[in-house]
Amino acid sequence: MPAALINLPLLVLLIGIGLVAMYVPALHALTLSSHAEARAFFYSGTLGLMILAMVVVALSGRTRARATMHNLLALLGAFAVLPVILAVPFFEALKTTSFLNAYFEMVSCLPTTGAVLFDPGRLSPTLHLWRAMVGWMGGLLMWVSAVAILAPLNLGGFEVTATGQPPRHDTGWQQGERADPQHRVVRAARMLVPVYAGLTAVLWICLVIAGDGGLVAFSRAAGVMATSGITPLAHGAASGSGLWGEVLLAIFLLFALSRVTFSRDTRVVGTPGVHSDPEFRLGFIIAITVPAVLFLRHWAGAIEVDSAANSVSALRALWGGVFTVLSFLTTTGFESSEWEAARDWSGLDTTGLIFMGLAMVGGGVATTAGGIKLLRVWALYLSSLREMERLVHPSSIGRARANNRRMRRQGAYIAWLFLMLFALTLAVLILVLAALGQSFNHATVLAVAGLSTTGPLIGFAPDVPIVLADIGAAAKLVLCAAMVMGRLETLAVIALALSGIWRE
Repeated sequence: MPAALINLPLLVLLIGIGLVAMYVPALHALTLSSHAEARAFFYSGTLGLMILAMVVVALSGRTRARATMHNLLALLGAFAVLPVILAVPFFEALKTTSFLNAYFEMVSCLPTTGAVLFDPGRLSPTLHLWRAMVGWMGGLLMWVSAVAILAPLNLGGFEVTATGQPPRHDTGWQQGERADPQHRVVRAARMLVPVYAGLTAVLWICLVIAGDGGLVAFSRAAGVMATSGITPLAHGAASGSGLWGEVLLAIFLLFALSRVTFSRDTRVVGTPGVHSDPEFRLGFIIAITVPAVLFLRHWAGAIEVDSAANSVSALRALWGGVFTVLSFLTTTGFESSEWEAARDWSGLDTTGLIFMGLAMVGGGVATTAGGIKLLRVWALYLSSLREMERLVHPSSIGRARANNRRMRRQGAYIAWLFLMLFALTLAVLILVLAALGQSFNHATVLAVAGLSTTGPLIGFAPDVPIVLADIGAAAKLVLCAAMVMGRLETLAVIALALSGIWRE
């Protein structure tokens, strides 16, 4: 990348990437002979790049701030301000909605929340492509930001344990790259973009081979890699790939359980592999245990309803539970086509509270998944084990491996602090949404979906799906703030608010 581009502020670079990306849906609309949509995206991208060029010229004589905290502020601006620009072609192409709704849609996509505001049949294939692309770019931004911005600041889960720090023995870092956070961002992008794009392309091709259409396959592949859950399919609609498509999605959902599955940029040399990673093991245990419990509950209900339940129905019910649980644990929110069959097979209703709890737990640190994160849950688990041991043997001395010792001491305290901040923020959001006219149940679902970046939870958890188009302008803005805060996390927002960059 040219040095002139590297020296630009990070937010300017992100805006430029977003504007260049508008040419892809413009070409897509042109191939479909949808000239009005093609003009909306082409003109928006071109005009935006012209304005951005003038901004770049105005900033050319200034010295860019060289502090990681400024990049964190740019990340906040990307999730809060960049959707305003991304919403312009969406608003111009749709023409039948307000700009606030278009902005809400882009805020939902970029932080990889995937909350559905419009019925899928109302949007054209080009607009579905744009939603999937924005969500995909938001997931890539989180991959890069995790190692280049959050890790140096000990935020985003890296505060729990020292094993999450960037390698200090990497001789590939030049002295200037260590001093300038912008170089860290560029270097991380060079390492991770090929991996992220390659995995998406592989899943896309596999889904097409399995029977999905091109747009559906790309949207589902991008939705899994970004854990946004964005899809052009209606709720409960079956895809062409069927069961084999869900198996492929489940395999790639494992990348959201731990960063160790796809990168070594946040691990100290010599640490164990994925089979010994606490996040992956804990996530795998949850993804197996919860469906097993639901399966046994369903089995007991099926015995009462029909004693002649066959093994095929049982396997369908089990798979429906495994895929749906794994999807909501990683905050993706895809529902298995066998989930309704599992509920019908047992004759019992499964409460949405289970999936709200899974979404709040979330996936791995430095992945695209939201929620509290598995590493913090693991730290609290280790601390709880030690406390129970002290209840039995008060004078005992705890034993732990080197990687777990700091996590059990300082890490558990910070994880508990984050959990309390998460709960407090959740309570405040519920109160605000309830004050704006939402029922308590709906306010709870909306707050959990926003903070955990699990938008499909809005249509899945309550008995009656929530229609986001009817919640009011003020509630939409509050939910936008919740999605941004859930993506950055409360500790990062507090650290940014208490930093000294506001006095500069």
